[in-house]
Amino acid sequence: MANIILIAAAGAGKGTQARLLKEKYNIAHISTGDLLRDIASSGSELGKEIAEIQKSGLLVSNELTLKILLERLEDSDCKNGFILDGYPRTLEQAKMFEEAVAGTNKEITNVIVLDVPKDMLMQRITGRLTCKACGEIYNEYFDNFVKEGTCNKCSGELFKRSDDNEEAFNKRYDLYLTVVKGAIEFYKGKGILDVVDASISKSYTFSQIEKILEDKND
Repeated sequence: MANIILIAAAGAGKGTQARLLKEKYNIAHISTGDLLRDIASSGSELGKEIAEIQKSGLLVSNELTLKILLERLEDSDCKNGFILDGYPRTLEQAKMFEEAVAGTNKEITNVIVLDVPKDMLMQRITGRLTCKACGEIYNEYFDNFVKEGTCNKCSGELFKRSDDNEEAFNKRYDLYLTVVKGAIEFYKGKGILDVVDASISKSYTFSQIEKILEDKND
């Protein structure tokens, strides 16, 4: 069983690696952001509470986030393990989660940091283009286009998100480094943290992660 935390800045390919891990090892991929959004849109009493918190611009408390996550981990798709995406972000969250799952099969076995140079991350984010019709994602720096400004798959119009710019990226990146530093040091001290080079290709990144998991389970 592998219970994995993926830590990465925006643009490092965390979602792609989580999908590949889920497919190969048959483990659940849990994005806390998606989980909270799904509950907020459910119409339940808890959903209304979370929606109100998010509408006010506040963050859902660590206690409530942990409660929701622990309930999610009881679902049947987590029986072989899970991947946590977006949690824990802070040292406090890491300690709270460890205490909550101590002595159970939900203890974290691997923490994997996807390492990509800042300048490459900036290109990945600021060059991102999305098809309005089919949702396919491209990058103006790395991809070739049959026709400029249109999707290679469906010929739909490509657009760039308003926050995919250098100023917004720098703010998000600096915040990421500040927030996750404590959690990274926490897991490094426990000897379960590995850093992989995620700058070459998604297949190379995944091969490194596979080796880490196989070596730990030998």
